Amino acid sequence: MLLEVKDVGKAYATSEGHLQVLRGVSFAVDRAECVALTGESGSGKSTLLHLVGGLDRPDAGAVLFEGRDITKLGEAELAAYRRSSVGLVFQQFNLIPSLDVAANLAFQARLAGRHDAAWCAQLAERLGLSALLTRYPEQLSGGQQQRVAIGRALALKPPLILADEPTGNLDEATGDQVLDLMLALQAETGAALLMVTHSTRLAARLGRRLHLSAGRLA
Repeated sequence: MLLEVKDVGKAYATSEGHLQVLRGVSFAVDRAECVALTGESGSGKSTLLHLVGGLDRPDAGAVLFEGRDITKLGEAELAAYRRSSVGLVFQQFNLIPSLDVAANLAFQARLAGRHDAAWCAQLAERLGLSALLTRYPEQLSGGQQQRVAIGRALALKPPLILADEPTGNLDEATGDQVLDLMLALQAETGAALLMVTHSTRLAARLGRRLHLSAGRLA
């Protein structure tokens, strides 16, 4: 099993008091599996994705990646996990504005010491970005920026892709095109995909669906 989440809990202090976001969440994701994570706003979807991605730590429970509990890792080891094992795709794209498309595509793979120029060129072609490699994020449409973000995640050839509402800022037609490309490339690379989405229509296109409600899997 690639990923195992075991009895994870997470709470935050707010101006209105203690807020329990996740309550004993457990699930597993196998290699090359596509899983949709759905739920109403505030149900804990993004929080759960951040815990799996090593961007935050749970208050209770364990997150095992290839059998290793990442919640027990030190900061340097956790940074290495984020850099080398996980491809992240966010709703807000999170491209580096001072880098052109080519440099954004290669950024994480270079950090991990796994840059493959031929694979990046293939990704650029498949994602319709070959003519845009010298442009900067501000010169791109939302759909183009999201394709760069997907390419950046896949350039690493990570075993796990985490996508948080990757089509949320796109119109339906563009969002469908972006998801088509992401699923095709995910299948080719053999990566597992865990995708947060509010859309039951998009969730139905993935192999399995998990639904969060009030911090628990329904």
